[in-house]
Amino acid sequence: MKVTVVGAGNVGATCADVLATREIANEVILVDIKEGIAEGKALDIWQKAPIIGYDSRTVGVTNDYARTAGSEVVVITSGLPRKPGMSRDDLIGINAGIVKSVTEQVVAHSPNAIIIVVSNPLDVMTYQAHLTSKLPREKVFGMAGILDTARYRAFLAEALNVSPKDIQAVLMGGHGDTMVPLPRYTTVGGIPVTELIGKAELDAIVQRTAVGGGELVKLMGTSAWYAPGAAAAQMVEAIVRDQRRVFPVCLQLQGEYGINGVYLGAPVILGKNGVERVIELQLNDEEKALLETSRGHVKEVMDALDKMGSAQPA
Repeated sequence: MKVTVVGAGNVGATCADVLATREIANEVILVDIKEGIAEGKALDIWQKAPIIGYDSRTVGVTNDYARTAGSEVVVITSGLPRKPGMSRDDLIGINAGIVKSVTEQVVAHSPNAIIIVVSNPLDVMTYQAHLTSKLPREKVFGMAGILDTARYRAFLAEALNVSPKDIQAVLMGGHGDTMVPLPRYTTVGGIPVTELIGKAELDAIVQRTAVGGGELVKLMGTSAWYAPGAAAAQMVEAIVRDQRRVFPVCLQLQGEYGINGVYLGAPVILGKNGVERVIELQLNDEEKALLETSRGHVKEVMDALDKMGSAQPA
């Protein structure tokens, strides 16, 4: 079992590290455009194996996609990270070109691979990779919902002083500011969260989650990496081990929720074939309105990419 991670920056290296540490794949290939970076980080991860105790081999290469041939899953993290004052949408032009080029090379060497997109702006980069790869939507999707729900669950665990393990939640829509919170589907040990926390405090947590990435950018001067990298690795694990986990992922909706052709987060069953099934929840009017707002925002950025001429099949 071979898994490739494209982009040896903070997110990609963290993803590769988690994949190796958890022995999710026999071989993890780390690819980067900058000479020596992937090789060095992969070697560092491999030298940790005797200390932590794992067998997964990590190999780093510079722009050598031939070494990635036959990968079952490819995670694309390539692109520029956000800087203070920069929105995800500001990244669109540069990162679309990077994701398009990477996807072309990935598909050329691993035509049967399942592709997970992590690059920002996430929803639109998933659109770019899907069009470029010409693969079915079940095999090209983005990591966003797992990260957003992780932040939401972490904040709730802190507020309630409980273990984050006991909190289950679903978020939908675009990644970031226009995400759609679903407190009705949030539970703590099976107990509806609304029975344990007041509306005002819950609303504040939801709002903090929506700008969670921006909070970290302000603190560190760059995007987060530990949680995003681990979230991508968790998706890989669900696929490689055919766990059939229920996760929110970004994919092209094809009629679900009354939406066609827009890339939004929705709960799915994730297994060996990628997206095994899209789960369609019964949203109330307020939730539908929020999802429509999110759809409109993502569609605007998709249209902007179309005007640039980037989002065209290879």
